[in-house]
Amino acid sequence: MKSKASTSMLRTFLPFIRKQQTLLAGAFFMLLASSGLRLLEPWPLAFAIDIVMGDAQDNPLLNGFNINQLSHENLLLLCAGGIVAIAALRAAAGYASTIGMALAGSRVMSDIRRQLFAHLLRLPLAFFQRARTGDLTMRLINDIGMMREVTVTAMMPLLSNIIIFVGMLGFMLFLDWKLTLIALVAMPLLALTTFYSSVKIRDVSRAQRKREGNLAAKSSEFMTGIATIQAMSLENAALDTFNGNDAKSMKQNVRSKRLAAGMERRVDLLIAASTSVVVFLGAKSVMNNMMSAGELLIFISYMKNAFRPVREFAKYSGRLSKATTAGERIIELLHTPVAVSEQTGDRILPDTAHDIRFEQVTFHYPANGESEKRAALRDISFHLPAGGSLAITGPSGAGKSTLSQLLLRLYEPCAGRIVIGDRDLREYDIRNLRKQIGYLPQESLLFGVSIRENIALGASGPVTDDEITSAARLANAHDFIIQLPDGYDTVVSERGMSLSGGQRQRIAIARAAIRRNAFLLLDEPGVGLDYKNEREVADALVHLMRGKTSLLITHNLAFAARADRILLLDGGEIIEQGDHQTLMKQQGRYFELWNIQHG
Repeated sequence: MKSKASTSMLRTFLPFIRKQQTLLAGAFFMLLASSGLRLLEPWPLAFAIDIVMGDAQDNPLLNGFNINQLSHENLLLLCAGGIVAIAALRAAAGYASTIGMALAGSRVMSDIRRQLFAHLLRLPLAFFQRARTGDLTMRLINDIGMMREVTVTAMMPLLSNIIIFVGMLGFMLFLDWKLTLIALVAMPLLALTTFYSSVKIRDVSRAQRKREGNLAAKSSEFMTGIATIQAMSLENAALDTFNGNDAKSMKQNVRSKRLAAGMERRVDLLIAASTSVVVFLGAKSVMNNMMSAGELLIFISYMKNAFRPVREFAKYSGRLSKATTAGERIIELLHTPVAVSEQTGDRILPDTAHDIRFEQVTFHYPANGESEKRAALRDISFHLPAGGSLAITGPSGAGKSTLSQLLLRLYEPCAGRIVIGDRDLREYDIRNLRKQIGYLPQESLLFGVSIRENIALGASGPVTDDEITSAARLANAHDFIIQLPDGYDTVVSERGMSLSGGQRQRIAIARAAIRRNAFLLLDEPGVGLDYKNEREVADALVHLMRGKTSLLITHNLAFAARADRILLLDGGEIIEQGDHQTLMKQQGRYFELWNIQHG
């Protein structure tokens, strides 16, 4: 399972890593230099000890050097200078490799984050109806951030120590192969200990990341609904839920730390036991003149450093396991298939008026249980002529908004087809299709930028200030905008909550107007507005719809009555259709709803 996850992670992230191969190669070269210099670090000290003890001529590492020509004082100065020079060179190489690896890691993770966000934007609407916003945000920000941090704080030391281990093992065999084999006796036990513990730590880390994702999701839910929570005095209930999830996350975190600390201590004890045996046997070799004191010092130094990869793995196992789990969560999102609609259609829809036809369209939302058997729309057929207007009305849950989602290809019909012009909707390029539709959703989304920028977002290209002002005038928004502190440059708060509902809706209408689309799709544009704002929005919509093919989805029959034709839906079926006067004369369901709304 672990091997499969690692292979999947490598296969997914390798294309991003290849883009930074030059920088990574340079960082790896400096890592090799730093590791090589670390191999030289104990030499000057060992030479100094052998010089002081008079064993310099017996040290095989000094063969070939005529040390008799220099005084002991000069030799010791050379050794001291060598210690400083090696440390300085290693520091420079280590700094270069760390910075290079950090830069490459940041670039790789930024590329992954950008692709992940782009992928999220293309996922089907059904995915977001199941997913939790807080957990998705955590994967996008925290999980990638954790992988980037671990690249520098854990992977770099481990990679360096593995290189050093290979080099030091060679020198240890050169100095005394018997002692080397004795030192390596503990290696299998160390490997088993770290492997067993790392598996448990990884499982705990996976559960912890899931808990943290749930905690983030709950926090996001509470923050989004803070007005309702405060209005209904639900602060204590929200706090209890949050504290319960936080306690579970903390328990998993403590367990992970305890497992990692336990593994570190076991590794330290095994290394200490192995070192004590080597010190004892090595000291006997020195006393028997089988090796010099400097050689023993180098051997013990190398042995301790050779064990460092195992110790470092124990130290960083928790972070590595969390990073692995974070990588699995990122890959899970990246491998989530995009909407089928994005994989079909390459025709371009001309920006001219087209008629629209629904031909026996049936649709039901994907779900489990009994809800699968009830269609949201059933055998819907109608024709909207080019340049005409059609209102879809009916009670809540009748399937009105589902029609708009099918037109935008957020969902695909389960049966039947939708035709624009003379072609099936699925034959058109999805992005081009949506650009040709002036969409005004039920809940207008404004971004935390200026009003000018919010309106300009609707344009397909650069727009002038005059065009923005004209769009605002058409939407009956200009008068209230110029009364704001900074006029069109006023920055709105998140989701536009610093503005009233009517003001947000009129800015959204200006955004739709500036697109100059031949087709308008208006989904409950007046919902939740008071009488004054409703009238202003209605007047703005009349100006906006003039001369355009318009589909208006509304429960407000005063809005619907302005359309050329009206369809009344109920239970996912068309039960009445015609213009306002015709439906009133029939004195059917539409007539009853009109009287209810207008007394």
